[in-house]
Amino acid sequence: MLEFEKPIKNLENKIEELRNLGSDGQVNIVEEINVLQKKCNILIKDIYSKLTPWQITQIARHPDRPYTIDYINSIFKNFHELHGDRAYADDHAIISGIAQFEDISVAVVGHQKGRGTNDKIKRNFGMAKPEGFRKALRIMKLAERFNMPIITFIDTPGAYPGIDAEERGQSEAIANNLLEMSDISVPILSYVIGEGGSGGALAIGVCDHLVMLEYSVYSVISPEGCASILWKSPDNANIAAEAMCITADNLLKLKLIDELIPEPLGGAHRNSSQVTKEISQSISKNLSIYFNMDSRTLIKNRKDKLSSVGYYTE
Repeated sequence: MLEFEKPIKNLENKIEELRNLGSDGQVNIVEEINVLQKKCNILIKDIYSKLTPWQITQIARHPDRPYTIDYINSIFKNFHELHGDRAYADDHAIISGIAQFEDISVAVVGHQKGRGTNDKIKRNFGMAKPEGFRKALRIMKLAERFNMPIITFIDTPGAYPGIDAEERGQSEAIANNLLEMSDISVPILSYVIGEGGSGGALAIGVCDHLVMLEYSVYSVISPEGCASILWKSPDNANIAAEAMCITADNLLKLKLIDELIPEPLGGAHRNSSQVTKEISQSISKNLSIYFNMDSRTLIKNRKDKLSSVGYYTE
């Protein structure tokens, strides 16, 4: 439970207590429950209609949010995970493989943060090392060879900054992915489902169509990291989040993303089936557009799109 959600949680607890009280059938409290439920719905709507960028960042990191593997299991059929970069190791922070979407064979690549202590450690909290990015690129090149569209799910605090990752060429692996993905001849659709952090997100985010969930964030650095640089303390993360324009609605206005998928009030974890349906419809719509483009047009449009990012004044 997030700090600003406490009033909601208190009401939900009261509703649950009343339900338990009336479960024996001796007391009819349906009307009281309905009144409290309406009050709770109004409160949720009120709180979520005026979220700050920092609060949205907290929702993007919510441990109950659906992760890549949840969307893979819900949206795709016959998913076969492929492991290893064929050079060093298999990085569990990146899930990759081939699957079927409707009647089309696709490649799927995404970050996986992990649930529970052991899984989080195994997945390195979704922070990939060089072998993870090289594995992702290997699967993408495989998809290109067999003319399969690529779907990526972005959800990471950033690339792993450890010494071992740097020793094995972290920056080179990310840069190489940016270079190679810009030239891949099959459609690439990318979905930011939680955190889109820095180079770790970009390394699987060079695409033809970039989509964000409503309560996800996409930024060059975390708000805490930005605050630590500017104010020498992460305590001003809320100010940094506001200044960086990291939310989906701001990025859509700035034309840095192509589409925003609305989430249910309270976030994707409150109604994951609804969000899954929205993502599935988005994939279907965009594949029908990009899969019919010839490769030269596809690559040219992708590079033109990348070149148009940002502006400056003399």
